[in-house]
Amino acid sequence: MTEYLVTVRSRREPDAPQHLFLLEGDLAAADIERLAAELLHDPVVQEASWCTLDALSDEGAAAGSLQPAAFVEVAYRPGVTDNEAESVRIGAARLGIGGLRTVKTLRRYALARPEDAAGLANDLIQATLSYAPGEGVAVRRSWYAHLLHPPSETAPRIARVPLNDADDEALLRISQQGVLALDLAEMQAVQRYFRREEREPTDGELETIAQTWSEHCSHKTFKGRVRYRTQHVELGMQHEHGQPDPALYPAYHLLQQDAEIDSLIKTFLMAATDRVVRPGPDRAHFTKLHAAFSIPRDSWVLSAFVDNAGIVAFTDEYEVSFKVETHNHPSALEPFGGANTGVGGVVRDVLGVSAQPIANTDVLCFGPLDLPADQLPPGVLHPRRIAAGVVAGVRDYGNKLGIPTVNGAVLYHPGYVANPLVYCGTVGLAPRGRHPRQVHPGDAVVVLGGRTGRDGIHGATFSSIELTHTTAEEVGSAVQIGDPITEKKLIDVILQARDLGLYSAITDCGAGGLSSAVGEMGADCGAAVELAEVPLKYAGLQPWEIWLSEAQERMVLAVPPERLPALLELCASEDVEATVIGRFTDTGRLLVTYRGAMVVDLDMHFLHEGRPQRHLDAVWASGQEQGARRQESADPAPTLGSLAACLLSLLAHPNIASKAPIVRTYDHEVGGRTVAKPLVGARCEGPGDAAVLQPLSTTRRGIAIGCGINPRYGLIDPYWMALACVDEALRNVVAVGGDPAQAAILDNFCWGDPRQPDRMAGLVRAAAGCYDAALAFGTPFISGKDSLNNEYRDAQGVRTPIPPTLLISALAIVPDVTAAVTMDLKEPGSHLYLVGTTRDELGGAHYDQRLTTSDQRDGHATAHGSSLAVGRSSVPHVDLDLAPKLMAAIHTAIKTGLVRACHDLSEGGLGVAAAEMAIAGELGLELDLDRAPRTVDVASDDVLLFSESPTRFLIEVRPADAAAFESALAGLPCARIGTVTAEPQLVVRGLGGAEVLRASVADLKAAWQGTAVV
Repeated sequence: MTEYLVTVRSRREPDAPQHLFLLEGDLAAADIERLAAELLHDPVVQEASWCTLDALSDEGAAAGSLQPAAFVEVAYRPGVTDNEAESVRIGAARLGIGGLRTVKTLRRYALARPEDAAGLANDLIQATLSYAPGEGVAVRRSWYAHLLHPPSETAPRIARVPLNDADDEALLRISQQGVLALDLAEMQAVQRYFRREEREPTDGELETIAQTWSEHCSHKTFKGRVRYRTQHVELGMQHEHGQPDPALYPAYHLLQQDAEIDSLIKTFLMAATDRVVRPGPDRAHFTKLHAAFSIPRDSWVLSAFVDNAGIVAFTDEYEVSFKVETHNHPSALEPFGGANTGVGGVVRDVLGVSAQPIANTDVLCFGPLDLPADQLPPGVLHPRRIAAGVVAGVRDYGNKLGIPTVNGAVLYHPGYVANPLVYCGTVGLAPRGRHPRQVHPGDAVVVLGGRTGRDGIHGATFSSIELTHTTAEEVGSAVQIGDPITEKKLIDVILQARDLGLYSAITDCGAGGLSSAVGEMGADCGAAVELAEVPLKYAGLQPWEIWLSEAQERMVLAVPPERLPALLELCASEDVEATVIGRFTDTGRLLVTYRGAMVVDLDMHFLHEGRPQRHLDAVWASGQEQGARRQESADPAPTLGSLAACLLSLLAHPNIASKAPIVRTYDHEVGGRTVAKPLVGARCEGPGDAAVLQPLSTTRRGIAIGCGINPRYGLIDPYWMALACVDEALRNVVAVGGDPAQAAILDNFCWGDPRQPDRMAGLVRAAAGCYDAALAFGTPFISGKDSLNNEYRDAQGVRTPIPPTLLISALAIVPDVTAAVTMDLKEPGSHLYLVGTTRDELGGAHYDQRLTTSDQRDGHATAHGSSLAVGRSSVPHVDLDLAPKLMAAIHTAIKTGLVRACHDLSEGGLGVAAAEMAIAGELGLELDLDRAPRTVDVASDDVLLFSESPTRFLIEVRPADAAAFESALAGLPCARIGTVTAEPQLVVRGLGGAEVLRASVADLKAAWQGTAVV
């Protein structure tokens, strides 16, 4: 074996980082010459040189014009996925060079100052070598040898854990030291089981139980029994909205008193869908659902809560699926890899329902990008670095897979500094009824796709604990790097195998790895697996690591024996590795061996049903949700200049400002299905409300994809936040032409530690809000996910939770994509209508003039889970009687061609929505606030302009269609408040008739585009 170093330099930028390749194998000099010339560099812009490691010299490290004080080389640590290295191996094989055995890629940086090395690498996944000019030969040769030949691992060993005689303190210590994330009651249940078995557990058995019972996999908080209590807090303020109608807000009224709630998911989320798809006047609220949730045959909802993704009917022949996941903790430690594998994982969720992924969504929540370095908590990456890495990770995976990223959002808040949120979603398309779900004893257990390594171990349990200042050091193996090219080949194979009927069940190999995939597929029958058959990336993994690894790009299939040869032949033809690692059985046990030695032998019923139900306390201070009645202010009334300045400031707010620098890095056109895109308007610069896709070229029927999220409301009351998020998600899809009567939604809860009673109370209220909203709109939940324990704990034990955050994603049928509309103004002379009622609701609003907002304090929840905007009105309330009627009427108007442009009012209210429509259409607007539908307490121009009352739309209508449009909205709050003008000016007259705001569209656009968002 000979070892070589190939160095690639830029011709144009001699001081740019150099690209290094370490190559080892049975390679002649001619092989290296050919690899360097034909594969490893672009001769137009780069030059390459090579040498054997024995002939290494300092000359190869020379820089250009720079006189470096130091060199730094960066390489992936052993075991971390190196896609570029894998591509070199594949490329060499295609060139006919078969002797290449090992490839490592590095970057070399020449630094003017040694201290400039900070930030060049992430120590979690990368190793670095620093050396001075003229002193590097020996140390480099040793460094390269270490990378090519890492220390050998110990021989495989199956350990027994002394559990049966352990006391409670020892049980908790075993859980903590093993990153099992099991509490005392759960550890005691495990102990009782193995005492009955009359043996000690193996390391593999404890790990299997921990991942199966993890928060991530079992949703034990949402399935727990909650003791909800209210505590009266006298705020000395009145509630502006009165008490909501119990018939429209039943869950709200349930929580006005102490309550025992057995499973949030069954009581609120599944029950809401059950009542929507099987309505009936005699069906009582909050009845405990049977464990086997089912959908009526005549429902357009085809699958909810039981598959890897929710599924609804699209046409008589096709169905669409939708799933949104989170990858928060990994993204906090290694942003690129965390987001990268988040996208890959949710794509596999849709692949796990036998569907072709056709679109991605992403919603990202970061800390302020301008956070001073001295305010960064220990062990935490700076928000700017996290944001850049996450955006790059999303872009890398989606673009390489050829799946368009069509919808999303980016939010900034101090509460996300230590715990960024990364929501990744995928929409799928499949022929109806072609997704098999029945495992049969005797079916082969087949693993397809990527090989198994030490990456991602403890990912399921790691995501079930809070982050601390030492997390990166303790669970670095939980972080992974994705390989989208392998996943692309995997997708091609699965879709062909589906059409050929080659498998009887399928699931992705995600959290918990093979343990989760095989364990769940064989839950009703049993399974036997031989780990020595599992293809590995490298030698040295312990048996339990093979079983628990969350290495990416893997799927597990149950394959009938008679179809196995055809499947293996198909995989070989597509260059996808497929391996039989066991069989499904009828024993009711999970048996895992390594070269015949027992690694796991567990009763399936205990594994999946033996976890004790979690009991949680939730304490809410009643009155929090009331907010604060707006008090009289001694400040002078807003002036022409002040309102314009406020609007410009709002447009420049990072949450509202243009996200085009991010959006344009994503491919949203690939596949040719995207009808309404993320950016719309005359120059494709306006923020589209939702994406519209035409999944099939044979029909003009389409789907709209939108979302709703507002954590600022969650800091006040998560119940009203939930209603607002559902309302916003539905507003977005309705605004582009989606049918609210054929809309489905997904919930994704990101929360702090549910063991803290105030956090748990907020979670209960958010779930209750989801119930009331789903029933009122007639919109079923078809899928969901929770990510809890999003807290940071410092060395002193001080805990900082994220803001209570709920993402609602919506999918709605668009009857005819040619009738879809966008938000940009279309032509001068059109009428502009404000639909919906404006109320004095500035609690949690972005408008902060004479306002003390939560994110101006500390950005986090108070001890009671709330942070009130004292001195202003309450958090926005959704009128569940009016909102569904408004959306149905607007859909009818759009479907009949009466609407030229439609934009929902959200962050920044009317002022921001009008500015965005003008910016996108490059036209002006004249508005008269005195005509706006409003409640009697709205008595100032600033409230009318910047209130964030929900269920409101700005709609452009041709004068010729005005009468028909007004007829379609008859009896609903709707008023013509303005006119589209050719002159690019936004002019607003206030309640007294005087002009209160004037700004050029150019100035509005400059403010909106002027804030850096990456």
